[in-house]
Amino acid sequence: MDTLPNDLEAMRRILAELTARVYRIEQTLRIDSVPQPQPRAFEPAAPAATPSQPATVAAPPPPPVPPPLKTAPHPKPDADIESRIGSHILNRIGIAALLIGISYFLKFAFDNNWIGPAGRITIGLLAGIAVVLWSERFRSKGYQAFSYSLKAVGIGALYLSLWAAFQLYNLIPSGAAFFMMLVVTAATAAMAWAQDAQLLAAFALTGGFTTPLLLSTGQNHELALFAYVALLDVSTLLLILCKPWRPLLVMAYAGTLLLYIGWYSTFYTRDQIGLTLIFATIFFAIFAIAPLLARQPETESSLFASVPAALAFVNAVVYFLQTYAMVQEVDKTYMAWFALVLAAIYILLSRWVQFRNTNPAAQPTLHFLHLAVAMGFITIAIPIRLDAHWITIGWFVEAGVLLWVADRVESDLLNAFALATLALGVARLLLIDNFSTTQLIFNLRMATYAVAVAVLGAVAWYAARRTDEAARTVAAVAVVALNILALTALSHEISDYYSRQIRDLRLPYNRWNSAYALELRRVQIARDFTFSALWMAYGAMLMVIGFLRRSAFVRWQALLLIALTIVKVFVVDVSQLDRGYRIVSFIVLGVLLLAISFVYQRDWLQLSVNKKEHAEQTPASL
Repeated sequence: MDTLPNDLEAMRRILAELTARVYRIEQTLRIDSVPQPQPRAFEPAAPAATPSQPATVAAPPPPPVPPPLKTAPHPKPDADIESRIGSHILNRIGIAALLIGISYFLKFAFDNNWIGPAGRITIGLLAGIAVVLWSERFRSKGYQAFSYSLKAVGIGALYLSLWAAFQLYNLIPSGAAFFMMLVVTAATAAMAWAQDAQLLAAFALTGGFTTPLLLSTGQNHELALFAYVALLDVSTLLLILCKPWRPLLVMAYAGTLLLYIGWYSTFYTRDQIGLTLIFATIFFAIFAIAPLLARQPETESSLFASVPAALAFVNAVVYFLQTYAMVQEVDKTYMAWFALVLAAIYILLSRWVQFRNTNPAAQPTLHFLHLAVAMGFITIAIPIRLDAHWITIGWFVEAGVLLWVADRVESDLLNAFALATLALGVARLLLIDNFSTTQLIFNLRMATYAVAVAVLGAVAWYAARRTDEAARTVAAVAVVALNILALTALSHEISDYYSRQIRDLRLPYNRWNSAYALELRRVQIARDFTFSALWMAYGAMLMVIGFLRRSAFVRWQALLLIALTIVKVFVVDVSQLDRGYRIVSFIVLGVLLLAISFVYQRDWLQLSVNKKEHAEQTPASL
């Protein structure tokens, strides 16, 4: 029985020693420890149990839990900046310094004729190949950024060496230099494919489009140049079919466009229109289908998310301008038909995107964009082919057709295009078109306004069939515009009628004769009275339509027009009209106002009942 207290005392001593050792370790490592309860002092052993009372053994206290160790702090931003400077910036600076040093040495050697032209080219080619091979060693060890930097230096050295061999020293013919540069481009593209490196593909594409510039002799080689460019574009198209490298599309299109513009501004003549137009069409076709076939990357930055749509739009605009610059000198009618053909092509492309699902991620954007481009070409074809007011009529007809098609296929986008085209037509009709008529009412101006009014009526009718708020707004605007155009057309007829009368007065009278002044005054008074009569009659017609259709919107338009007529009668007509016209104006206006007032007082539309019901349904708090 005596051994049990001794064992407990030994265990307590061991725990105390362990606690002291942990404390010394924490102080050495400077780790904040969680305060632990101090071990209790040694208690004397309980007295021996009597035979009548069993002895109880106290359980040993649990050992203290060691404090949790704190994790190492995250590296500071200064460490990240230091790492970036050491691994990237110093990398670039070191490569640049090495190249500069080698360049100085080579220049010194060249100046002293230590190395001849053939040796210089050989050194450049061997150095470029060695640097590219050396870069693979760094890539295998995981230093990809450093490896790509060395590859850029090596590939650049190869291109420059071949350029110097042909342009500076005339050591090799142009065909051999071109073939060697093509081998460098193909080898770079092969490395890009094998290593799945988009950056290397960009190097290859840059070198490929730079090759014609490096080997240029200032002579016109259209067929060879554009055939080579078409080969590069087709290669890029095949590459993006297998790899999600959309930025290459932008690079290829930019390179193609720059080479085309450079050649066109230097060498193009009218007799080359056939071949040039063929190559322009080939380039257009490649970049028209490329956005539809480009692979969608799994993760894509917002900078390149809109590459297909932007490329499709720019390609269409540039191709049309290219063709217009060549064909419009021959015949403008061809360009109008050409625009319509392009519109048909883009309609087919939009249907292809919609039904074939070639690129689901970009499908909605490309579908609507192709449709928008098609409508744009149709709108452009009208002013190219037609002249003067026929352009306005063509736009109105286009808007009407688009409205009908949009209603059949239930397309809000086509409705938007129809409204945009209609707005163009109305703006041209009011601001640009200048008609010269010789007959009242039955003339081309009234016909143009009638077409506009008819299309606006169709807009209001189609919009009224819908229940959404936007359609109601469109219908209201269309009705207001319809009435404004109708009044404008009738006012033009009145103005033309009296203008001809004033012009006829100059024949029998001298301009400074008092009789001419009296006749001129009579015609002007009749004209002002006719304007007032027209406004009153049109307002009365609107009021009747508003009552028959039970349309408050139409009635408010009538009231506004009648209010303007009242202002004109009391402000203008009273001071200028003769007594007879004045009497007729006031009598007609008074009868019209009394008739409208009588209709409202009889409450034929039951407006007061509707108002009362509305008030009963509205909470008193409102």
